[in-house]
Amino acid sequence: MSGWAAKRFWTEARVVVRDAGFSVELDGHPVRTPARAALCLPTRAMAEAVAAEWDAQEDRIQPATMPVTRAANAAIDKVRAQFAEVAAMIAAYGDTDLLCYRAEAPQELVRRQAEAWDPLLDWAARRYGARLVAVTGVMHAPQEARTMRALAGQVRAMDPFGLTALHDLVGLSGSLVIGLAAIEEVADMATLWRVSRIDETWQEELWGIDEEARMQALTKENAFLAAKRFHDLATDDG
Repeated sequence: MSGWAAKRFWTEARVVVRDAGFSVELDGHPVRTPARAALCLPTRAMAEAVAAEWDAQEDRIQPATMPVTRAANAAIDKVRAQFAEVAAMIAAYGDTDLLCYRAEAPQELVRRQAEAWDPLLDWAARRYGARLVAVTGVMHAPQEARTMRALAGQVRAMDPFGLTALHDLVGLSGSLVIGLAAIEEVADMATLWRVSRIDETWQEELWGIDEEARMQALTKENAFLAAKRFHDLATDDG
């Protein structure tokens, strides 16, 4: 049964305005989440993106081709229901942020990390009053409590849809600072993804590119870009 997929059963997907936001209907029947909650979306742009994903399905429904729908389901069924726990988990990345753990050698890698990562740490310090301290090596070095409180406050201030996007941005990059920088458009997404993979790029230059690893990295990059798109759809007032 692992290959089973539901067949398309509708003719048209359309956006419907609700008191609490926007929903999508399939031939007049409202779409619901896997937990059977109402799929109530915060913006028309997001609802239109969800409707487009449903309309694009052919004979059988392929959830892998519906990233906005899947993220919206997660926001409603999981993140909204466990908001405090999810926010705490994301904020905790600040205490082990990728940008804070630096190589001791070789000097070229040390230089690349400093040039790419120091400006982002400086930005976070200015923007949030949260100065994360970089160290060499891989042993955990706890950050100051007030820094962690400042970052946690930013995370908790998000709504479930924004937090869903941030969850993926942070998890895929390994950095709370990069996730926040993506949301605030401190740099373009291609640059932020490249910055998150300095160590991997260094290893590829030394040992060559493994095809399987390259494909995994491409999948993660696409998910990183999808998370930013979901955030933008969630905040689109147009």
